Amino acid sequence: MTKRATATPEERAAFEEAVAGAQPLTWDRVHHEPPLPPAIPRQHLHDEAAALDESLHGPALIDLYLEGGDEAAWRRDSLPKAWLRDLRRGRWVTQDKLDLHGLNRDQARLAVVGFLSQCRQHGHRCVRIVHGKGLSSPGREPVLKRLVLGWLSQRREVLAFCQARAAEGGAGAVVVLLAAKK
Repeated sequence: MTKRATATPEERAAFEEAVAGAQPLTWDRVHHEPPLPPAIPRQHLHDEAAALDESLHGPALIDLYLEGGDEAAWRRDSLPKAWLRDLRRGRWVTQDKLDLHGLNRDQARLAVVGFLSQCRQHGHRCVRIVHGKGLSSPGREPVLKRLVLGWLSQRREVLAFCQARAAEGGAGAVVVLLAAKK
């Protein structure tokens, strides 16, 4: 069966009779625009670029020197190496202690900042922060340990820190050397 391109005279007459009273539509106010494309979230691209730029060109936040496995130790470049060695050997007397067991990361950060401020006010130079070994954490990873080491390296009053000796908590604690009160 083939299609016809033109209508027969009978079909044309029937069509004209059907539409005899119709009025043409005016389209001067109707605008049909295609819908806008879906939004593409691009802020994450800016965030990632900013984070990459900061990591490449920003200040070094933490400079951990790993010695003897997981034992983390850090000191300011201006501090003599002997001071860190003395801190490791326990030649500095620990004057105060903070235990972070049972705290989440936000609570722990506030506790560390408050503790360091309080220690400076009291003139303490050497303190210990117990962050735990992560035995109760998912995957048994010491979450607070890495965070605490990063926070300490960012604080101006912190001159150096190292893992505590076994009798003081070992891998679950860090001994911190603070700048003298001015």
